[in-house]
Amino acid sequence: MRPVSGIGSRRSVEQWDRFFELVCAGASVSAAAAEIGVARQSAWERWRNSAPMELKLLQGRGGGLGQPAECEQVAGRVRRALTSEDRAVIAAGVRKKWTYAEIGEAIGRSPSVICREVARNKGPDGSYHGTLAHAAARQRRRRPKEFRLVAEPGLCRRIETWMDEGWSPKLIARVLREESPRMIMGRVSHETIYQALYVQTRGSLRKDLYRQLSTTRPRRQPRVGAKRTNSPYKEAFKISQRPAEVADRAVPGHWEGDLVMGTAGGVAVGTLVERSTRFTILLHLPGRHDAESVAAAMIREMSELPEHLRQSLTWDRGTELARYDKIQTDLAMPVYFCDPHAPWQRGTNENTNRLLRHWLTKGTDLSRFSAADLRRIAASLNARPRPTLNMQTPAQALDQLLTNPAAA
Repeated sequence: MRPVSGIGSRRSVEQWDRFFELVCAGASVSAAAAEIGVARQSAWERWRNSAPMELKLLQGRGGGLGQPAECEQVAGRVRRALTSEDRAVIAAGVRKKWTYAEIGEAIGRSPSVICREVARNKGPDGSYHGTLAHAAARQRRRRPKEFRLVAEPGLCRRIETWMDEGWSPKLIARVLREESPRMIMGRVSHETIYQALYVQTRGSLRKDLYRQLSTTRPRRQPRVGAKRTNSPYKEAFKISQRPAEVADRAVPGHWEGDLVMGTAGGVAVGTLVERSTRFTILLHLPGRHDAESVAAAMIREMSELPEHLRQSLTWDRGTELARYDKIQTDLAMPVYFCDPHAPWQRGTNENTNRLLRHWLTKGTDLSRFSAADLRRIAASLNARPRPTLNMQTPAQALDQLLTNPAAA
């Protein structure tokens, strides 16, 4: 048989369909190319451009796709899967530029079914071939499925690198999804990462990687509420008195704060986070973390901010902020206190403190962190992309406010 010429001709379409049938039946790309009489390089190029990702990955691992087992029928569920004949009609309709409604009418299916089928099983070049689509669909339906973080060691290494930098599984999943919006094999969900961390047979991540989580737990635990004491601040502003503009984050300059504790009775680190940009400031408290020390550190750090970025501060009812009156006077900034047993009222700060535990591990003696160390940690956290900021970093968001005060 002579090499194929004129890819758009009817004869070449039939030959390429035969080529795809041979590869999907288990033949190598080279053997299938020899069978239909096309050059090996041309065959590889056509395969690379036309085959869905699932088939290319499988071909690269073993040199033959074989015939995957059909999916078992689910009891009590009425659903007719597309057959190879249906997909042949769809491929013909796509080549003839039929509408999805016309193709659906030809095989008795909804246009939306045809739309999803073409989008799911077309090749990188946008072409749709019935044989390849059917093989990809059958491969996708196989059970049991190979766990993604077993099959993709390169993906595991990327996840490990990011987690070593303090990234959460949810952030990693978001970044992977934005990097590979159309290639499902290049991404995983955050739940998949957690399963690989908590169930070692479910992936190839390092066994000690759970230590990089903010909780450092080797297994999941049920959520329990922490007991908190009532606030002694009878005359202070309550959170119910806070302006409504604070809640919707529309106006920048409203902060939340708390202390991150080290070993029992030891050194603490103060944390301040701006609600709209999530920008974080760490307060160095090398000695005591009493009310005078916390107030002095806060005034020292926040006085460097422009006035329009010092609108309010929200704190819990800990005694470390007993000198809130001095803070209000020196910074010209009202201080509001949360209700008892309501840490979610400072949710932004609570989340930030969890992220900081990557560096300020629970039970660690925080006195070993100098002011320069805390600045580096804050810079790392402020350079971390945030989904809530459309993947901007807090540093970028704050810089926009500083360079364009009118935006505030």
